[in-house]
Amino acid sequence: MLQAMRCIPAAQGLAAPLLKRAASLTLDWDLRQKSRFECSDSQGRSVAVFLPRGQVLRGGDALLTQDGTLLRVLAAPQAVLRISACPRQGQPLDLARAAYHLGNRHVPTELQAQWLQIEPDHVLAEMLTQMGLHLVALQAPFEPEAGAYGHPTRSAAAVHTHAHAHPHDCAHDHG
Repeated sequence: MLQAMRCIPAAQGLAAPLLKRAASLTLDWDLRQKSRFECSDSQGRSVAVFLPRGQVLRGGDALLTQDGTLLRVLAAPQAVLRISACPRQGQPLDLARAAYHLGNRHVPTELQAQWLQIEPDHVLAEMLTQMGLHLVALQAPFEPEAGAYGHPTRSAAAVHTHAHAHPHDCAHDHG
Protein backbone atom coordinates (compact mmCIF):
# COMPACT_ATOMS: atom_id res chain seq x y z
CA MET A 1 0.00 0.00 0.00
CA LEU A 2 1.29 3.46 -0.89
CA GLN A 3 1.51 5.89 2.03
CA ALA A 4 1.01 9.58 1.18
CA MET A 5 2.22 11.89 3.92
CA ARG A 6 3.04 15.14 2.15
CA CYS A 7 0.76 17.53 0.26
CA ILE A 8 2.06 19.98 -2.31
CA PRO A 9 -0.68 22.66 -2.52
CA ALA A 10 -1.78 23.38 -6.09
CA ALA A 11 1.15 21.14 -7.19
CA GLN A 12 3.25 24.29 -6.89
CA GLY A 13 6.69 23.97 -8.43
CA LEU A 14 6.01 20.65 -10.16
CA ALA A 15 6.56 20.35 -13.91
CA ALA A 16 3.44 19.88 -16.03
CA PRO A 17 4.79 16.73 -17.81
CA LEU A 18 5.49 15.13 -14.42
CA LEU A 19 1.93 15.85 -13.24
CA LYS A 20 0.43 14.61 -16.49
CA ARG A 21 2.11 11.20 -16.03
CA ALA A 22 1.15 10.90 -12.34
CA ALA A 23 -1.71 8.69 -11.20
CA SER A 24 -4.65 10.52 -9.67
CA LEU A 25 -6.93 10.31 -6.65
CA THR A 26 -10.48 11.41 -7.41
CA LEU A 27 -12.00 12.38 -4.06
CA ASP A 28 -15.23 14.06 -2.99
CA TRP A 29 -15.28 17.00 -0.57
CA ASP A 30 -16.08 14.87 2.48
CA LEU A 31 -12.97 12.72 1.98
CA ARG A 32 -10.70 15.65 1.06
CA GLN A 33 -11.41 17.18 4.51
CA LYS A 34 -10.06 14.16 6.38
CA SER A 35 -6.50 13.84 7.63
CA ARG A 36 -6.35 10.06 7.47
CA PHE A 37 -8.12 7.80 5.01
CA GLU A 38 -7.64 4.97 2.52
CA CYS A 39 -8.56 5.10 -1.15
CA SER A 40 -7.45 3.79 -4.54
CA ASP A 41 -5.59 5.70 -7.22
CA SER A 42 -6.38 5.75 -10.94
CA GLN A 43 -4.10 2.72 -11.41
CA GLY A 44 -6.01 0.69 -8.83
CA ARG A 45 -3.33 0.84 -6.15
CA SER A 46 -4.33 1.20 -2.49
CA VAL A 47 -3.28 4.48 -0.94
CA ALA A 48 -3.22 5.38 2.76
CA VAL A 49 -3.24 9.15 3.27
CA PHE A 50 -1.73 10.49 6.52
CA LEU A 51 -1.75 14.29 6.64
CA PRO A 52 -1.38 16.74 9.54
CA ARG A 53 -4.69 17.26 11.33
CA GLY A 54 -6.70 20.06 9.79
CA GLN A 55 -5.05 19.83 6.36
CA VAL A 56 -7.61 19.93 3.56
CA LEU A 57 -6.94 18.62 0.07
CA ARG A 58 -8.06 20.68 -2.92
CA GLY A 59 -8.48 19.65 -6.52
CA GLY A 60 -5.12 20.39 -8.16
CA ASP A 61 -3.01 19.50 -5.11
CA ALA A 62 -0.38 16.78 -5.35
CA LEU A 63 0.51 14.14 -2.79
CA LEU A 64 3.93 12.60 -2.35
CA THR A 65 4.22 9.06 -1.02
CA GLN A 66 7.00 7.59 1.10
CA ASP A 67 8.51 5.87 -1.93
CA GLY A 68 8.49 9.09 -4.02
CA THR A 69 5.34 8.36 -6.03
CA LEU A 70 3.48 11.50 -7.07
CA LEU A 71 -0.34 11.52 -7.02
CA ARG A 72 -2.61 14.26 -8.43
CA VAL A 73 -5.70 15.14 -6.38
CA LEU A 74 -8.88 15.65 -8.39
CA ALA A 75 -12.19 16.93 -7.00
CA ALA A 76 -14.78 14.24 -7.72
CA PRO A 77 -18.17 15.25 -9.06
CA GLN A 78 -20.74 14.98 -6.28
CA ALA A 79 -24.28 16.07 -5.51
CA VAL A 80 -24.45 19.86 -5.17
CA LEU A 81 -27.02 22.63 -5.35
CA ARG A 82 -26.00 25.45 -7.68
CA ILE A 83 -27.57 28.75 -6.67
CA SER A 84 -27.98 31.71 -8.98
CA ALA A 85 -30.11 34.82 -9.25
CA CYS A 86 -33.43 34.18 -10.91
CA PRO A 87 -32.97 35.03 -14.61
CA ARG A 88 -36.53 36.42 -14.86
CA GLN A 89 -36.82 38.58 -11.78
CA GLY A 90 -33.49 38.42 -9.95
CA GLN A 91 -31.89 41.47 -8.38
CA PRO A 92 -28.16 42.30 -8.38
CA LEU A 93 -27.82 41.72 -4.62
CA ASP A 94 -29.69 38.38 -4.50
CA LEU A 95 -26.55 36.27 -4.71
CA ALA A 96 -24.73 38.42 -2.14
CA ARG A 97 -27.71 38.05 0.24
CA ALA A 98 -27.64 34.29 -0.25
CA ALA A 99 -23.88 34.16 0.46
CA TYR A 100 -24.46 36.22 3.62
CA HIS A 101 -27.18 33.88 4.91
CA LEU A 102 -25.18 30.74 4.09
CA GLY A 103 -22.06 32.16 5.73
CA ASN A 104 -24.06 33.15 8.79
CA ARG A 105 -25.00 29.47 9.10
CA HIS A 106 -21.38 28.31 8.53
CA VAL A 107 -22.39 26.37 5.43
CA PRO A 108 -19.44 25.33 3.22
CA THR A 109 -20.04 27.36 0.07
CA GLU A 110 -18.23 27.54 -3.25
CA LEU A 111 -18.22 31.13 -4.50
CA GLN A 112 -18.17 32.01 -8.19
CA ALA A 113 -19.05 35.26 -9.94
CA GLN A 114 -22.40 34.05 -11.28
CA TRP A 115 -23.33 31.31 -8.80
CA LEU A 116 -22.82 29.71 -5.41
CA GLN A 117 -22.63 25.99 -4.75
CA ILE A 118 -23.45 24.03 -1.59
CA GLU A 119 -24.00 20.43 -0.62
CA PRO A 120 -27.71 19.47 -0.86
CA ASP A 121 -29.82 20.45 2.14
CA HIS A 122 -33.62 20.64 1.91
CA VAL A 123 -33.95 23.30 4.64
CA LEU A 124 -31.42 25.59 2.96
CA ALA A 125 -32.98 24.91 -0.45
CA GLU A 126 -36.37 26.04 0.87
CA MET A 127 -34.88 29.20 2.42
CA LEU A 128 -33.05 30.09 -0.82
CA THR A 129 -36.13 29.39 -2.93
CA GLN A 130 -38.20 31.68 -0.70
CA MET A 131 -35.55 34.35 -1.26
CA GLY A 132 -36.31 34.10 -4.98
CA LEU A 133 -33.11 32.35 -6.02
CA HIS A 134 -32.77 29.75 -8.76
CA LEU A 135 -31.48 26.33 -7.62
CA VAL A 136 -30.28 23.44 -9.76
CA ALA A 137 -29.33 20.03 -8.35
CA LEU A 138 -26.40 18.55 -10.23
CA GLN A 139 -23.25 16.47 -10.05
CA ALA A 140 -20.14 18.68 -10.06
CA PRO A 141 -16.80 19.07 -8.30
CA PHE A 142 -17.20 20.98 -5.03
CA GLU A 143 -14.47 23.39 -3.83
CA PRO A 144 -15.92 25.47 -0.97
CA GLU A 145 -14.27 28.67 0.12
CA ALA A 146 -11.89 28.33 3.05
CA GLY A 147 -13.27 29.70 6.30
CA ALA A 148 -12.36 33.13 7.65
CA TYR A 149 -9.27 31.66 9.29
CA GLY A 150 -8.26 29.53 6.33
CA HIS A 151 -10.11 26.40 7.44
CA PRO A 152 -13.25 25.28 5.61
CA THR A 153 -16.23 24.36 7.71
CA ARG A 154 -17.74 20.88 7.74
CA SER A 155 -21.32 20.20 6.77
CA ALA A 156 -23.90 17.73 7.97
CA ALA A 157 -26.11 18.53 5.00
CA ALA A 158 -29.01 16.24 4.24
CA VAL A 159 -29.78 15.08 0.71
CA HIS A 160 -32.45 17.15 -1.03
CA THR A 161 -34.80 14.56 -2.46
CA HIS A 162 -38.39 15.66 -1.85
CA ALA A 163 -40.63 17.88 -3.93
CA HIS A 164 -41.89 21.21 -2.63
CA ALA A 165 -43.73 24.26 -3.88
CA HIS A 166 -41.95 27.26 -5.35
CA PRO A 167 -43.75 30.43 -4.29
CA HIS A 168 -41.86 32.67 -6.71
CA ASP A 169 -41.85 32.85 -10.48
CA CYS A 170 -38.42 31.21 -10.40
CA ALA A 171 -38.56 27.47 -9.78
CA HIS A 172 -35.55 25.24 -9.42
CA ASP A 173 -34.55 21.89 -10.82
CA HIS A 174 -34.02 18.75 -8.80
CA GLY A 175 -32.08 17.13 -11.67
